[in-house]
Amino acid sequence: MEFFKVATARKNVLASFKICLVVGTILNLINQGPTLYDGGSISWIHLIMNYAVPFCVSSFSAAKNQMAMKCD
Repeated sequence: MEFFKVATARKNVLASFKICLVVGTILNLINQGPTLYDGGSISWIHLIMNYAVPFCVSSFSAAKNQMAMKCD
């Protein structure tokens, strides 16, 4: 429960959100850029996942790091 509390702290959520905007945009350009350039349609599930995964990884890493610092 402590881990979830740390992961959802305002500071961590804002930092993770900033990271997911940058990384998610780059991933979407890489993964869907050619399709969009050729006039294809957006895969919305992939678009969402390209932002959600970096957000989750960043949140997890921040919380794990802060929990480890508390134990030291």
